[in-house]
Amino acid sequence: MNITNLKPFSSVLPAGTGEKTEAPATQKQAQAFGDFLKEALHKVNTMQLDAEKMAADFTVGKDVQLHEVIIATEKATLALQLTMQIRNKAIDAYQEIMRMQI
Repeated sequence: MNITNLKPFSSVLPAGTGEKTEAPATQKQAQAFGDFLKEALHKVNTMQLDAEKMAADFTVGKDVQLHEVIIATEKATLALQLTMQIRNKAIDAYQEIMRMQI
């Protein structure tokens, strides 16, 4: 087997690849994930504020139906519970990774 025609990896790889470009790509992915989390938390917060406003409007006698208030409140409650469960799972995953031996 003839191995004399092997080239160094830097000449085989396309321009712009390597460790220096890997970090910004990972950083962009982390940034995109962070933006996703911020947006999701913002939506949960908006749902809670809307439910609170509907309940206040119902209390003062504005034209809001009781079933609409209950539905909005339940949606906000479920969204918050889901958010808390996701947080708990993320913490559990982090703790499991920290317990791993290298």
